[in-house]
Amino acid sequence: MRLARTATAYEAAMWSSLFRWVLRRPPSYPPGTRTFSYLGAVKPILVTFIVLSAVEIPIFDLVVSRLVPWSPARWIVLGLGVYGLIWMLGLLAMLRLHPHELGDTGIRIRNGIGVDVTIPWTEIAAVHGRYRSLPSSRAVQVEQDGDGPVVNLGTGGQTSVDITLREPSSVHLPKGPSEPTTRVRLYADDRDAFVAAASEHLAALTR
Repeated sequence: MRLARTATAYEAAMWSSLFRWVLRRPPSYPPGTRTFSYLGAVKPILVTFIVLSAVEIPIFDLVVSRLVPWSPARWIVLGLGVYGLIWMLGLLAMLRLHPHELGDTGIRIRNGIGVDVTIPWTEIAAVHGRYRSLPSSRAVQVEQDGDGPVVNLGTGGQTSVDITLREPSSVHLPKGPSEPTTRVRLYADDRDAFVAAASEHLAALTR
């Protein structure tokens, strides 16, 4: 039941994002908020799939119309192909319209609607840039090392920003709170600008 609700919410968000993108209605943000994309890590793959899907639609339509005598099969295959193409366009739009946010309250880490984690500035000790490869391409990965758990909120199997927390804290992940950790990592396309903006907010706390 929970899986069905999650899938329904994801589908609704995908269609909503696609319409907003097509109609050029970007989301609004609180004053002073800066946004940072993470799409660059997966955009080449998504664009490749979108182009291949667009090319495959007329090819499959031709093959089915010639080889399958049942005429409704052509429309079923055509409908599935068009739906798949639109779905991937919607996924691209959803990732574009849900960027990371740096505002007055803290760092909001996003990955579509699947990941939405906010870390207040008062809990952050430092933010540094460092590219890392992850074991898989999953958006949420928790690993253990000698210093305890590390929460990786990556994109395309990589992270580029390290966040160090002042005290061990649980991170509210999609499947529930993590173990207390002092290390959270994420991916941002413009790593240096992200770190610079975060450092400005942290410096302002000490003035």
